[in-house]
Amino acid sequence: MNRSLKVAVIGAGVSGLVAARELHRERHNVVVFEQNDSVGGTWAYDPRTESDPLCLDPNRETVHSSLYASLRTNLPRALMSFRDYPFLRTDTDPRTFPGHDEVLRFLDRFADEFGIRELTRFSTRVVRVERMEEEWVVESLTGGSESVTREVFEAVVVCSGHNTAPRVAEIPGIENWRGYQMHSHNYRVPEPFHDQVVLLVGYGPSAFDISVEVLRVAKEVHIAVKDNRFGVKFENVIYHDMVCKP
Repeated sequence: MNRSLKVAVIGAGVSGLVAARELHRERHNVVVFEQNDSVGGTWAYDPRTESDPLCLDPNRETVHSSLYASLRTNLPRALMSFRDYPFLRTDTDPRTFPGHDEVLRFLDRFADEFGIRELTRFSTRVVRVERMEEEWVVESLTGGSESVTREVFEAVVVCSGHNTAPRVAEIPGIENWRGYQMHSHNYRVPEPFHDQVVLLVGYGPSAFDISVEVLRVAKEVHIAVKDNRFGVKFENVIYHDMVCKP
């Protein structure tokens, strides 16, 4: 029989939940660190937005969620299932491409059924992980405390994801443009763009969704894209080559 290890799992999103379950099944001593007060990671919707809409200020008040209120999956639920835990249709949201709240309910059920909540330290943010000889030292902050807790583990699994760190396009001279700028990380609902001329830079899945939604309330919607790899153009949206300067 393999030796039981003390393992830290950082993050209680999809990856963290599965990693914790599999490690726990193998009888390892698992501790899950989750900075939010619930499981779900990126699927835990938060109506708040960051203090810097463009996400450039390193001292800004950050918000973990990048979800907008209307977001639905762009994969069918069958492909979002776990091998032994299917994402079944429910009366709450039976759609093949369900809303984000249905995904969160699925992850909540998974966490409850496999006892992951009991392994999780909620509202606890890992601030540093350091290798010390044959062990790992994990430093964390709990709640609003400024007191750092140090704990030793034999293994660490990082499941913190990448959807919280926005990537901002580099456009020469953009800092001199005085119009309102924001990153889609801080988009929630279309109403603030009522009767405005809106430019979206980039044409990924979020731009697809946001452009169609904002089109219902905005005066004009423009999209600047250097490579329309999807070949899709929406009616009443004005398309441009990539922005060279504002």
